[in-house]
This record gives sequence, structure tokens and C-alpha cells, in this order.
Amino acid sequence: MPADVRRLSRRGVGWALLSDAVPLYPLYALLFTDTGLSGGEISLLFALWSTVGIVAEVPTGALADRFSRRVNLVAAGLLQAAGFALWTALPSFAVFAAGFVLWGLGGALASGAVEALLYDGLRAAGHEHRYVRVSGQVTAAGLLAQVPAAVAAALLFPLGGYPLVGWVSVAVCLAAAALAARLPEVRTAPGGGNEEDDDGSGYFATLRDGVREAAGRPAVRTAALVLAALAGLDAVEEYFPLLVHDWGVPTALNPAATLVITVGGAAGAALAARAGRFAGWGLAGLMLAAGLALAAAAALDRPAGIVLVAVFYGLYRLVLVVADACLQAVIDGAARATVTSVAALATELSALLLFAAWALGGAWCVAVLTVGLAVTLLLPSHANDGERLRE
Repeated sequence: MPADVRRLSRRGVGWALLSDAVPLYPLYALLFTDTGLSGGEISLLFALWSTVGIVAEVPTGALADRFSRRVNLVAAGLLQAAGFALWTALPSFAVFAAGFVLWGLGGALASGAVEALLYDGLRAAGHEHRYVRVSGQVTAAGLLAQVPAAVAAALLFPLGGYPLVGWVSVAVCLAAAALAARLPEVRTAPGGGNEEDDDGSGYFATLRDGVREAAGRPAVRTAALVLAALAGLDAVEEYFPLLVHDWGVPTALNPAATLVITVGGAAGAALAARAGRFAGWGLAGLMLAAGLALAAAAALDRPAGIVLVAVFYGLYRLVLVVADACLQAVIDGAARATVTSVAALATELSALLLFAAWALGGAWCVAVLTVGLAVTLLLPSHANDGERLRE
């Protein structure tokens, strides 16, 4: 692998590790409860967080395209650090709400920007075909970061409670922002290649071009819809602790059991480059296998099924990385982050299918949904994209 590609990959992986290895992640729901918030108040906070992310998703993608993807990632880390600092210093419902607004904005700033930064950096070096490998490594690093985050939370909380966990989390977010500032960035022509004045018109032209490409070009539209449909399934991760608990795993061992599934997902993402050349039936077959593995775990209905769930999550994560690479490969304009953000916005809607499936029949219905989503990978304009990913 060329030196410039290795440098981009290493720094991307480092940024993903720091961004997700936040010790407050496993504990913030408990922080809300111990501060005295009711279940209804906590639900309102989560709803606010989600709403901010939805509203800001596409506009912040256009900011990344118009100005700087790297600055977006730096700002994301700074906003998250500010939110956690508020939570730690002044824990209360109003402050938690303000922190979620900052965190929601930060998440939206990073969404789309990191994919665009990686892909355009690789394309400038003539190695865009390596995107699926680099993206898989970055995704795997983000998933594996849950391990040190959980360990840090377990070690720090007995020493200093929520304040120590909170301030260490602020430091980790600031470190992630500092590392983001060192990511190599290739600047693209603003406004989809059109010359614009350096005022608001340039931003709105970029926003318009990105939305137009996502909705107007058939190949891009299909790839974005397929990615959104698949990415919505990732919300199943929220149910893994419940599934493990229902199978009789003691509460004390629940985090460790859930990490087995997470590691399976990380392994699948890391291996995505091996499936990058697959298209159509190949990817659909992997999704079908993922659904069957989850169905077998549901039928087994005991702790041994955790291994099958890990297989399901690994195969799913592998396909998801390839689907993202297929989208990046068909984007021609400079508004890459905006187009990716449009797909991320559609993901919020597709996640409703996952929630409905779990409500209807738990893991069984999610397995059926997984098998059904395999069909999307057979859409003609998407099934041919694998050729673009060959190394």
C-alpha cells in the first residue's frame, strides 16, 4: 500500500478510535437516571438528539463540501467535548438538553464529511479503488473502540464517579478533534465544480448540487437508497443487550457478551475489502446468510446463539461497508459529503422499519427484514457497481 494511502488510513483509524472510545458512552443513561430524570424526560432528550441530527444532516454536509471536510470533523469533536463538559459541570435536564443539541450538531458535521474526505483523498492519489479497504478499517476501529470505552468506564467510575468519567471523556473528544486537524484533505471545487462567489450563494449552490445529484442521477439515487435501507438495520445494535438478557445471560456478564457481537461486526467491516469485488448476487447472498444466522440464533434461544448473532452482525457490517463504497464510486460531483448526508437522512426513516420489526417479533422479524433487504442489492444499477471496487 502506498505511503500516502497508509498515512490517510492510519490517521482515519486513529480518529475513529478516539471518537468512539469515550468512557461516558456506556454510562450517560445512568447519569441521567442518577441525576433524577424520569423515563419520560430521558426519552425527550433522546428525541431532541435525534431531531437535531435529522434537521442538521444535509446542511452540514453542504458545509463540508463548500468549505472543509477536515474542519467539520474538528468542529464535531469540539462540540461534543463542549456538550460533555456542560453535562459534567452542571448536570440537569436543561443542560443535558443543551449537550444533546451540541452532540447532535457534531454528529451531523461528521456524517458524510469523513466518507468524502477519505474517498477524495484516495482518488487524488489514484487509489480510490482502495476506499472499501480503508473505510472498512475505519469502521472496524470505531466498533472496537467500544472495548476500551467500556474498560475505561469500569476503571474510572469507582475512582471519581461521573465527574472523572465526564472530564476524561471531554479530553478524549478534544484529542479526537486534534487528530482530525491532522487528516490530509484534498480540496474540491465548490458548488459541484462551478465558480461561485465566497458568500452564502456558494454554500447554497453546493447544497443544491448535492441534493440534485442524490435525487436526480439514477445510479446515485439507487446507491443512496440501497445504502439508506441497509444502514437503517444497524439500529438493531440497541437491542443486543436485551436479546442477550432474554437468553439468560446474567446482567453482570451482559456487557462482555454484547462485546462479542460488536467484535464480530468489527471483523466483518475489516474484511469488507475481500468482498469489495462482489456485486449483485454475491452481496445479496451475504445478506441472506446474515439473516439466516440471526434466525438460527433466535431458534436456538440460548446464550450459545450469541456467536450466531456475531456472525449476523459481521456479515451485515461487511455488506454495509461495500454499499457505502458503491455510493462513493458513482458520485461524480464535488458535493460528495452532501450526497452522503442525503443517504444518512434517509437512513433515519429506514430505521423505523427495524423498530417496527423488533416490536412485531423481535429477532425473528429482524431476520426476515434482513433477508428482504438482500433483494435491494439486486437492483440493476446497483448490482453492477462492484466492478468499480476491484483492487
